[in-house]
Formats: sequence, structure tokens, C-alpha cells
Amino acid sequence: MTTPVLDGVTARDVTTDRLRTRVLFTGPDEGIPVLFIHGNFSNATWWEETLLALPARFRGIAPDLRGYGGADPEAKIDATRGMGDFVDDAIALMDHMDYERFHLVGNSLGGLVVWWMMADTPRRLLSVTLAGPGAPFGFGGTRDADGTPTTPDFAGSGGGLINPDLVRSLLDGDRDSISDFSPRGIMRRLVWGEGHIPEREDALIDAMFRVHIGDRELPGDRESSPNWPYVRPGKWGATNAMSPRYVDNLVERILASEPKSHALWAYGADDLAVSNSAGSDPGTWGPTGRLPGCPGPDAYPPQPMMDQIQKMLEDYAAAGGSYDEVAIPDSGHVPFITHPEEFNRVFHEHLEKTS
Repeated sequence: MTTPVLDGVTARDVTTDRLRTRVLFTGPDEGIPVLFIHGNFSNATWWEETLLALPARFRGIAPDLRGYGGADPEAKIDATRGMGDFVDDAIALMDHMDYERFHLVGNSLGGLVVWWMMADTPRRLLSVTLAGPGAPFGFGGTRDADGTPTTPDFAGSGGGLINPDLVRSLLDGDRDSISDFSPRGIMRRLVWGEGHIPEREDALIDAMFRVHIGDRELPGDRESSPNWPYVRPGKWGATNAMSPRYVDNLVERILASEPKSHALWAYGADDLAVSNSAGSDPGTWGPTGRLPGCPGPDAYPPQPMMDQIQKMLEDYAAAGGSYDEVAIPDSGHVPFITHPEEFNRVFHEHLEKTS
């Protein structure tokens, strides 16, 4: 099925030596490349307005990640590699298009990919933009700014985090209802931000229905655990790949990397999806009674995601890197969608300064 795009955006299928997928483009072929990496439950559609707003001398490039949208459904995500499959796919895409160096932008899951590329492919990066990124320790199962595991087996992270009611709503094609675990309801409650409904909400919601669903896709497989909430990460799919179980000394690798690109950390000041008390963190909603047996905040606190990002960037600067931090007022998890003027102002300044 063809996915519509906005005027000025070009979509085409691209096949590299790793992946066939849909890629969106804007700007001149010879422009300075800017690679955009989308988040979980979405695809490149979420970047269209940002692509169109790029200054004229930049070339916007936004692929559907494996496991999402127009990517080859036979291409699975090996979660034991963490973000490794996504990193290798991105580098294969840029190699295929003969871009040696490029600016890199990532939101949410895409922000985790950015962290990994800062560690593993630093020589390819002109700059990095962390637009509402996930924390460098992934999602779930850590208790402090240093990423200390809450339990030895990282219980509460991985595929078991995804609410089955949400998956059922996707399979049932529930595009319209607004409940706690319907796609539209979750976006309005946790992602857009209070009172902010994007003009293209229908297209953004439709992108959610193009995720690849299954035990090796989303939500991925899961394993039982003796530790609350009695589930630990499996080995397949993006949600498992986000588990701190598979972080693989990421912080140390980032700090040791050379050269260090200048980073922009731009996020919504009212983000409920990535915060020190994220709405989908077991440590946040367990005490509400929806997860039986919650042992309380001393045993299982919410993951301090913002503290982890802040410490990572402060340590990065101390190790010779640099960064700017911008909190966009009154904005949720995707300020580039809900507050494009504010986001683009700082984003474009960042691109011009580092090109």
C-alpha cells in the first residue's frame, strides 16, 4: 500500500546491502545531508514537516526503520545487538547514497540510535540532534543516573512492557477511539502534550498501524522473571532492543569516541513519555494498582530518564564534547511536530553552526 506524502516530499524504495525500505527526501540532491531517525510506533511520516522546513542548502533523508512502515517485513531486529541493526542499516543507507558525513537527528527510539552512532560511527557525523531522545540506558529497569539495574535480569524492560490492549487495538484497526490504550488515546495522553493535537493527526496515527507486529517484531518476545513485574526482555524486536540488558557499555563507548560532534538536546518541557516519571514506566504506573504486586519505589523506582540524559551529556562535555540544551515550553514528546517554529529555530541554528 502506498503511503501519501506532503507536497515537496519525495518517497522512494531504496535497497542497500542490508535492507529494502521506504525513504523520504527533500531538498537538493547535492545538499548537505541530514538523516532523520524516527521513534517507536511511528515511521518516517512523522518527520515530513521537519524535512520540508529545512534550509534550502540541506538534503533531508528519512527512512522507515526495519520493523516499521515500508521496510522489508522479512528483516527482523536482533535485540541482543541493542541498536546495532539500526546503526548498520543507517550507515548502509548513507554509503549507498555516497554520503560520507552527515547531520543526524533522532526522536525517542531514534534518539537511542543517535547515542549508538555517537559511540560507534563518530567520524561520519557532522552534528547530532537529540529531539526528545530516549535515555542512553534504554527504557525500563534502571534506578539512577548511572543506569544501575533495578533487578539483576532487567525485569520490567523489553517486550513485556507493551500493553497487550494497545497491540490488540492495532490489530483490530481501532483508529478512532480515545481510550487509555487505543493508539489515538495514547498519542493524546503521552505524546502530543496537553491540548496539542497535530493538524495531520490522522496521518501520524496511520503510521502506527504500519508497524510490523509479532513475536519477532513488535511487541517482540518476552521471558518470565522471578522479579516484579515478572517479565524480562526477550531477544527480538525494537522494544527488546531498547532494554538496558543490551546497552553494551554504551556510555563508556561514547565518552571514548573521537571526534565528538556538537550535540543539540531539544525536548518538550512537558514530555510525559521520556521523563523522570514516564507514563509507561512500570515504576510510575505500578503503584496505581494496574500492575499487581508492586514492591514500591524503594525496590522499583521510576527510571530517571532525564537525569540519565543530563549526566551523559555533562560527562560528554567533560570528555571533550559539547552540547546545547533547549527545553521547549508547553511541549510534549514531539516538539518538532507540535511546536515546529520553536523547534526549527534552534535546530536550524544548530545545523548552520555545525556545517
